[in-house]
Amino acid sequence: MFRRIALSSVLALALPLGAAAQQAAVPGPDPQQLIQLTAQKVLDALDSDRDDYRDDPKKVNALVDEVVLPHFDTDYSAQLVLGKHWRTATTGQKKRFVDAFYHSLLNKYGAALASFTGDNLIMLPFRGDLSSGRATVKTEVKTTDGSRVPVNYSMRATPEGWKAWDITIEGISYVKNFRTDFGSEIEQRGLDAVIARLESEAGADHGAG
Repeated sequence: MFRRIALSSVLALALPLGAAAQQAAVPGPDPQQLIQLTAQKVLDALDSDRDDYRDDPKKVNALVDEVVLPHFDTDYSAQLVLGKHWRTATTGQKKRFVDAFYHSLLNKYGAALASFTGDNLIMLPFRGDLSSGRATVKTEVKTTDGSRVPVNYSMRATPEGWKAWDITIEGISYVKNFRTDFGSEIEQRGLDAVIARLESEAGADHGAG
C-alpha cells in the first residue's frame, strides 16, 4: 500500500546558501506550485488518452520521465537510501544503483498512475520558511474507499530549482523505509548483488560498475 500510493502520487511525484538570499536564488516555481503544476501536467496527459496509458505501461513510464523526473532529486535520494554504503560505493555502482532503483520502482508501481485522477489529490495550505532551503509540501490522497491518506513531499533548493527528495506516507518515510530494506540486504549479499536484482526488476541490462 505504501509504495503503490507513493508512486501514484509522486509519479501523479538544500544547498546551504545564505538565508536571506535563498529563495531569490532558486529558479522556477516554489515547492507548493511545483507539486501542483507537475501533478496537473501528469493529469492533463492522462486525461488526453487514459485507456491508452492503461494499456501501455511504457507510455506511463515515458510520461513520468518527461514530467516528474526533472523535479525529483534521484541522486540525493539514492545517496540517503544507501546511507553508509554510498560512501564506499564506486562511481559506477552509484550510477547503476540510481538508475536501477528508479526504474525498478517505476516498472513495479508506475501502472497505478494511469488510474490517478484530479479528485485523488488534495493540496493542503503551505506553511514554512523557504529561506531555509528546505520545505515540506503536504497533500492528501483520496483512496477508493473515500479515506484520505497523508502524503508529504520533502523538498530542497538546488541550482536547478526546488526538487523532491523524500515522500512520507502516513508517517512512513520513503527514504528511511528503503534504507532499512537495502541496508540489511547489502550487509548479507553485497551492493553488486542488490544492484543486479534491481536491474533485473527494472528490465535493464546494465554493465558492471
